[in-house]
Amino acid sequence: MNAPAASILVVDDEPDLRTLYELTLLREGYRVETASSVQEARDQLKAHRFDAVITDMRLPDGFGMELLQDLRDQQRRERCVVMTAYGSAENAVEALRSGAFDYLTKPVDLKQFRSVVASAVQGTGGVPAPRAARSPGQQRQPATAAEHASGNAALDKLVGASEAIRNVKQRVAKVSRGMAPVLIHGESGTGKELVAQALHASSQRADGPLVAVNCGAIPENLLEAEFFGARKGSYTGANQDRDGYFQAARGGTLFLDEIGDLPLAMQSKLLRSIQERSVRPLGSTQEETVDVRIVSATHRDLAADVQSGRFRQDLYYRLNVIEIVIPPLRERREDLPALCSALLSRIAQESGMPVPALTDSAIAAIAAHPLTGNVRELENLLHRAVALSDGEELHVDWPTGAADPQAVRPAASPGSSPQAQTTDATTSAPQTTTCAAPLPSDLQAWLDQQEREILIRALKDAGFNRTATAARLGISLRQIRYRIARLNIAVPNDQDPHDDMG
Repeated sequence: MNAPAASILVVDDEPDLRTLYELTLLREGYRVETASSVQEARDQLKAHRFDAVITDMRLPDGFGMELLQDLRDQQRRERCVVMTAYGSAENAVEALRSGAFDYLTKPVDLKQFRSVVASAVQGTGGVPAPRAARSPGQQRQPATAAEHASGNAALDKLVGASEAIRNVKQRVAKVSRGMAPVLIHGESGTGKELVAQALHASSQRADGPLVAVNCGAIPENLLEAEFFGARKGSYTGANQDRDGYFQAARGGTLFLDEIGDLPLAMQSKLLRSIQERSVRPLGSTQEETVDVRIVSATHRDLAADVQSGRFRQDLYYRLNVIEIVIPPLRERREDLPALCSALLSRIAQESGMPVPALTDSAIAAIAAHPLTGNVRELENLLHRAVALSDGEELHVDWPTGAADPQAVRPAASPGSSPQAQTTDATTSAPQTTTCAAPLPSDLQAWLDQQEREILIRALKDAGFNRTATAARLGISLRQIRYRIARLNIAVPNDQDPHDDMG
């Protein structure tokens, strides 16, 4: 017995477009109701249950976002797709952040329209299965116990009980079930790929592939073939058809690591593929529909790159619908014992050696180390310690030329002056070039950290009054807000009395 046809509510104030959408969906086998205003749509929703709601953003008596809010407030099951004017990226991003399943830009491409509706109805966020293999309104089966266990196991790999890492886990669990693109931001070595794995394993796509791509490691002349595939004979050495990353990730998640390293020309092609949900392999005249969820990651400040012209603004809006910021290890030192234990267990298992005992002195020595390379540096440090330990206890040994962490002077108090710090550093630093501080391996991350420390000091000095802080640093209130958000600085919930004036 065939499943009943899915029911769709279409909301648009233009009669011709409303009729076009209705006929298109009827041909696909759906049951369709229509409305021309927010009030009519509310009346329909009060009288009926639907599988999906397709609504225009602007309506005569309000906005489609109001319907989305109604669905959320009433905890209804209908998935909502919002249609917005071409180029209104901000509206689209707002809709996705508010819980919309997806959005379409006008003028709507009917092929894409059908694909998005089918995805919403199925609840997978992907391209519909062939008609012969599904009936309209077919639903994805609920997640199995094994899938739940897989998601929990992936979250468990994000080791730590600090508030910072708990917030990351909660955010992953909250956004994993949707289809909205996710941008993971964090310094090198913080575990961005682990977060991507957790997002995939906790999602409805967990049974599909997770394809991870390091965008900065692909030669520029091979980017298009690697991403979109190639047909036999399309270039020298192409002896057979080959799939690209998009085709390999069908039904799953495509993880674009270091997305900020993509050249501008490739950014444009990537944007089109994400928008159209299709790719054209090199040497082919036909486009192929692809079903992937995009998760990207970067250590760069993409907003600043947009301002400087190094990153496309429209692609940034597409990717940064939901942002997950991973704190550096220095901001969650309380997680060090748990991290060390987990890493030591894995290292010992891989090397076939017994797990050395983690003493308080070893933890203290590790904690005194700057760990600018975050968890990756910690793992390397422990690898070295396990290899050099000759007893049952872990002994931390520092590489030749590294500063003794116990000799590192404590950080200056928030109230100390920059001049005092400079004087201290000058008097304590050796005068020989051989002992000079090493150059940072990641300049942008180092600069971000310096800026973050200055802002935190200034905010504390001003009692977390953002207006006073901005005046102290000679920047605008808008700029201070931007930097607080970008650098993930936690501030008290007390509202600055002048905050709304910026």
